[in-house]
Amino acid sequence: MSEPGEADGWTPLDPGMSGERPADPRPQEERPPAPGSPDPGQAQPYTAGTPYWPGAPAQPPGWDPTYGQPARDPYWQGAYGQAPYPQGYPGYGMQPVKTSWTVEAPAGSPFHHLARNDAHRWWRPLAGSLTILVIGIGLVMGLMIVGTVIAWAVTGEPPDTTGTNATVFENDTADLAINLAMLAVFLPVAFFAAWGIQRRAPGTLSSVAGRLRWKWLLVCCGLAVGFCIVAFGTSLVAEMAMDDPSGGDEEWVGWGQFLVPAVVILLLVPFQAAAEEYVFRGWMLQAVGACTLENAKRKVGRALSVVFRTPWPGIVVGSALFTAGHGYTGWGILDIFAFGAIAAWVTVRTGGLEAAIALHVFNNLLAFMFSAAVGELDIVQGDVPWEVVVADIVPMVLFAAVAVRLARRLRVQTVSSAPAEDDAPVTAGVSPAHVA
Repeated sequence: MSEPGEADGWTPLDPGMSGERPADPRPQEERPPAPGSPDPGQAQPYTAGTPYWPGAPAQPPGWDPTYGQPARDPYWQGAYGQAPYPQGYPGYGMQPVKTSWTVEAPAGSPFHHLARNDAHRWWRPLAGSLTILVIGIGLVMGLMIVGTVIAWAVTGEPPDTTGTNATVFENDTADLAINLAMLAVFLPVAFFAAWGIQRRAPGTLSSVAGRLRWKWLLVCCGLAVGFCIVAFGTSLVAEMAMDDPSGGDEEWVGWGQFLVPAVVILLLVPFQAAAEEYVFRGWMLQAVGACTLENAKRKVGRALSVVFRTPWPGIVVGSALFTAGHGYTGWGILDIFAFGAIAAWVTVRTGGLEAAIALHVFNNLLAFMFSAAVGELDIVQGDVPWEVVVADIVPMVLFAAVAVRLARRLRVQTVSSAPAEDDAPVTAGVSPAHVA
């Protein structure tokens, strides 16, 4: 208890006394600790920078300034200047990082190698091809059943579907529509096989850019228009060169009978032609191209790997299957095989299906429109004279050569992860005559 007159604030200081408390005469060891100071009898926590002993350096050589802080894992989310483990320590309340289902192909892969990603296994191309076949046939049968039920309900009699071509509705225009639709259903099935079986983006079936390059497609459509003009001219030359020309009795049916089939053809042929391109020049070319045999250890396998790493095995297999899906005989087989091979070659050289789709669409539009104009929508696929085959192949080769040259000039992307510059003006070019 302070006495009155002390200089602790209780009473005024006596005259002549200073405001400072006189020094404590007791030794330093016997003095009581100051208020708020640590008790010297207890162990004090060490803080970074404090010397271990009097005169020691604040931070000895080799001192780790992060000692006592939470460890940083350079492979976790605390790397690169972020707070370590902002969502908790791994395994203790932190949500796992989600990985994408699709796997990209290595950078610089050409079109026919886009399916050879890290998820590729030898069985995936086989399983995908079987999936396309089974699901596609199932959808075709479903459309056939639906069409049969509708035709039966309208006419009151079951339709006759025993012929080579479906005649569900007993009407040429309606039967053409359902035949085109039955081919178009394979388009989404191919996308599903690429995504679900091969674990890659469906857009890789379109091009190395992972999508359909619409501007380049418009350029190819311009080339295909020019191709149709050239093909029409070569067909006239072939008809004059044949010993037994045919088609002299064909007559224009008039706008009344032409307009409805023409609308159906314009609406459905692009999907039908695109579906065939995605299956035979997209899926099949890449499925075979994924089997490069580059890991083969035997001498024969290494020798075959040199061939299988090129696009030619996929081109041959896809074109052969494409030809088997048509009913042409004789020289007509060569005509369809050449169409498939040229379309596959231009696909690889331009890095996508745009040129092949344009060629196929305008080829079939020309064939179907001409048939509709003369009232013969049921196109018969049989033997083809060799003069017609030559007249078809020459414009195809011209179209492919112009498309590849134009793609190189416009710097169209031809390998994956390369700069895509598909802005291009519309130009004219070339097109065929038999339905492919």
